[in-house]
Amino acid sequence: MVQTNTVEGPGSGDAGVIRIKGSQHALSMALYGNGRWCYLDPRLGAMHAVAEAARNVACSGATAVGATNCLNFGNPEKPQIMWQFSQTIDGITKACEELEIPITGGNVSFYNETLGEAIYPTPVLGVVGILEDVNKSAFPHFREAGRAVVLLRASEPGDATDAEVEFGSSEYAKEVLGELWGFPPALELEKEAALQKAVVELIAAGLIDSAHDSSDGGLAVALARVSFQKGIGCRVELSVNGLAPEFVLFGEDASRIVISCDPAHLARIKQVAQKHGIFADQLGETVPGTLDIKVDGQVVVSGSVSELNESYESALERALRSEPAHAAAG
Repeated sequence: MVQTNTVEGPGSGDAGVIRIKGSQHALSMALYGNGRWCYLDPRLGAMHAVAEAARNVACSGATAVGATNCLNFGNPEKPQIMWQFSQTIDGITKACEELEIPITGGNVSFYNETLGEAIYPTPVLGVVGILEDVNKSAFPHFREAGRAVVLLRASEPGDATDAEVEFGSSEYAKEVLGELWGFPPALELEKEAALQKAVVELIAAGLIDSAHDSSDGGLAVALARVSFQKGIGCRVELSVNGLAPEFVLFGEDASRIVISCDPAHLARIKQVAQKHGIFADQLGETVPGTLDIKVDGQVVVSGSVSELNESYESALERALRSEPAHAAAG
């Protein structure tokens, strides 16, 4: 929190936004890192870290202009750890070049091990962007009922084999299945750049009410999170397209942004998307108080926003209060 300059505080949106007093400009800042993805593929995982942080900045309406990093690894004297580090640097370099974001500085932390076992390679990327008009800053949450819910995406979903391999890197696989396999989702940096430019243009033109990227937890989690702040949910319908429903709901495909807008703006939004070579798929509409998701006509998620929010906000407290299994058994 910076005096009276804060437009969007830390943790409440995709990026923090701070106005620059005496001007119409603002700065937007975001951090991202995913050690699990970098463990599976250090180069691709590092590319995702850059792309995600930049995408979060774009969702506020800002254009990314610089990046910094904090790179965390095990013992670099071990060949596999040095390989992870080298691959990570290559991935950051590639993503920053393609997205035209210069690295302004950073730091490295080595020898992060316990009893000889290294942490996951965890590069954390910070990206800062400039918002030309602070009054046009976008926010992640649904604002009111009766608005169209649209998914901006930069690429086609993969086939069932690709989806299964990538699903092993997801939060769902980790938290629900207790497993880790495969590789992070594919990332096409040229299309990622196009997606970010498109959403910045849409925000500057005042065509959308909210913008939030779909990342950790997948599309279902993204739709839930944007419902919490104002209690405005949505009613959407998704298609499996030959995939398992879990892959559609909780798969973490790259380069996707959930927006809401006045239905009257849909045609113009699709025109802008087409100009940038991305897709704009209408999923449904915002509604007061409930979150309803259908997959191929079958209801798979239905609940009140308030109950979902309570479960989300109290998760840490419940985890801290829960007794260990051995204590309960005793």
